[in-house]
Amino acid sequence: MLKEKTSPFVWGILICLLGAICFSTKAILVKLAYRDTQVDAVSLLALRMIFSLPFFLVSAGVSSSKQSNVKFTGKQWTYIALIGCLGYYISSLLDFLGLQYVTAGIERLILFIYPTLVLLMNSLFFKQKIKPIQWLAVIITYVGLSLAFFSEVNFDSVHGDNFLWGSFLIFVCAFTYAAYIVGSGKLIPVVGPVKFNSYAMSFACAGVLLHFFITSNQSLLEFPSRVYVYSLLMATLSTVIPSYLVSLGIKRIGSDNAAIVGSIGPVSTILLAYFFLSESISFLQIAGTALILFGVLLISRGKTQAI
Repeated sequence: MLKEKTSPFVWGILICLLGAICFSTKAILVKLAYRDTQVDAVSLLALRMIFSLPFFLVSAGVSSSKQSNVKFTGKQWTYIALIGCLGYYISSLLDFLGLQYVTAGIERLILFIYPTLVLLMNSLFFKQKIKPIQWLAVIITYVGLSLAFFSEVNFDSVHGDNFLWGSFLIFVCAFTYAAYIVGSGKLIPVVGPVKFNSYAMSFACAGVLLHFFITSNQSLLEFPSRVYVYSLLMATLSTVIPSYLVSLGIKRIGSDNAAIVGSIGPVSTILLAYFFLSESISFLQIAGTALILFGVLLISRGKTQAI
């Protein structure tokens, strides 16, 4: 009897865990593509979205054909298009550009501060009170980020400016993704997670492809085969599969628990980067990672207590 009650929760944890690990492979695949080929960031992102788009269009059609489907209003269409492009067009573009200059491990650590940004945005725009434990979490998170950051930067190196620029791009990416989370949090309860995700991602794919065709003279048919392999893996393993795994996991265990399980993301990225990219792991990076994870867990705890 106990087993029957706990089984869905355990499965939810495993699903969220797998989704977080799949998401973390994206930075590894991007860095591998930059290392092994001459592909540029915009072309690589466009290929990722081309391979992703059919999955999201099919999912959007299926979710809209259900009897329980509620049609979007004109305002909702606009919001979903804007939020989708903000979260997965603008954020992804900044992320791909920043990954040209920083390691996969640092990229994931900077991105993982987005829960603190969500907390601050909700406080600023929606007047949600920040509890003392959450302020403590913010401080701990940024101390951890500082430790990890300064373990990587070399101000005496000619590449120091590139590292700082790449880190800035990733930080702005975290900011725009946090804005996406805040905005989607207002729409998902109304339209449903699967339908929202499908249409938001479809609009993001369209935005990326429009950006590519306006700004690039590069043909998407002339890259080495390895570029297409990496792009297809990014589309399936790092984009489509985890986006639905996380949605399914949230349905089973709730968003707060899913966020806690998602804390494995930076750790898995650092380990994958060590094995596949030969990126070093320093003591300061480990200490910074631990503090960031602890800070995010405190934020999740603060949210749970506030409900």
